[in-house]
This record gives sequence, structure tokens and C-alpha cells, in this order.
Amino acid sequence: MLFLTACEGPADSLGLVFLDGRAVAAMGDSLLVMTAEGVSGVLLYDIRNETLDTIAEETLNQPVHIEIGPDRWYVSDTRGASARIAVLNFDGTLDRWIELAGISRLAHQFALLPDQRIVVQSPDGQLIFAEASDDSAEVFALTDLGVRPNLMAGVAGGVFQAVQGHHMTLYNEFGNIRWRTDWPWAETAFFTDIAVDRQERIHLLAAVPNEEIFLAYTVGRTDGAIIRWSEDGTYATFTVERNGRYRPDSTVAWLR
Repeated sequence: MLFLTACEGPADSLGLVFLDGRAVAAMGDSLLVMTAEGVSGVLLYDIRNETLDTIAEETLNQPVHIEIGPDRWYVSDTRGASARIAVLNFDGTLDRWIELAGISRLAHQFALLPDQRIVVQSPDGQLIFAEASDDSAEVFALTDLGVRPNLMAGVAGGVFQAVQGHHMTLYNEFGNIRWRTDWPWAETAFFTDIAVDRQERIHLLAAVPNEEIFLAYTVGRTDGAIIRWSEDGTYATFTVERNGRYRPDSTVAWLR
């Protein structure tokens, strides 16, 4: 059985933002929603009661990325070569599948807009809607492929995209650029995920393979500037406090 234990109480910390390399989604002030390697369902951590539950174990196979809508959870999943997004009711029952075969090669990268449309990246680099009203894909925005897998997340009512080695962009819900900033990091850092905490701050997780460390960064929502960065950690697990300060954590301390 999987147990989740916090090193600090919920009053002192916003809780996890990254768990073993994966972004943790925050729902209100009381719930963290996440996935973990080897767990077929979605993990729900009640911050106030410090309890853990698992849902949708019979529905999902290899879930990773989660986005929270007003009345649904959207969870990326793969089964064999099939990439798709599960739309789950809050009780864990399946509402529907969004199939990504032939639409996107990045199975675990998508962004949810306020109207609950899903944006993914097409094989040629365009940002498109996962569910088209006809047989042709509707373009959300044009972007670059990048030298490494691009990262996406629904942020501030729009789409935040990190094209590694090129730039970071925040689009509004209509696909227009709010801001774009050049990629500020060296090629030695490999970025793995984007998280948004309960204060809607943007966080990026990086691995530096040649140094065997992980780092987390806070990106400014108004201009993309690097506001804060963590100390390096030996695990890809990080907690952010209410004042925004990071704490590298032990994955073993959270999952055991």
C-alpha cells in the first residue's frame, strides 16, 4: 500500500509542487491531486486531514499529467502505443476519453483552458485543440518544436509553454501572446515538468544529469522572469512554502 506523509503540517506549507519528477495539481486549499510511478490511479491528498486516497485505478493505466477543471479532472494516460486524456468526474468515474492518436506525439503534455477545451502540440509543432469540431485540427497558436520535448500547462486562464532552448511563452485563452522571453538556462539542464501551486505561481523542474541533482524555479506570471530558485536536491521532489521558498524533499519521505 502507498502512504503519503508530510514533513511539515499544512498550516506551514503549501505542500508538494513536484513529486518524484511530476507536477502536483492543487485544488482549492484542501486537496492535492497527483500521480506516481507504478500507481495506475490518481492520488488525492487531503491537506487538512493528512489522508490519502486513490481513485480511477480500474480506469487508468499509466497516468501522468493532471489539470483541474470546474467540474472534472483531466488526466493524461497511455496504454501501449495509445495516448489519450481521461476526463474524470470528481468521484473518479470516467466521463469520456479524448483520443490523441494522430493528433499529438507528446502524450503527457496538454493544457486546459477555462472553457475546458484542451490544447496539445501537433507533430509539426503547432498548438492545436485536441477535439476539433470537424475533420481538420483547429490551430490555437504557432510555436517551435525545440530541441527537447516542449512542456505545457494551463496557467492564468491561458497556456504556458516552455520550448527548451528557445523561449517561454504565456498565451491568453485566444492564442495571443501575453509575453515571451528567451530561454535563460544552459543546455546542461533538462526540464521535465511545469506545476502551478495554490497561489497560482508557476514552477519549472529541472534535472542536471552530469551533476545528478534537481532544481526548481519560480517563473513570474507577468514577464517570465526567474523570481526564485531552490537549493539543489538529490530527489525530484520539492515543496513550496507560503512565502514561496522551496524546500528540496526526499521522495522516500513522501512515498513509502
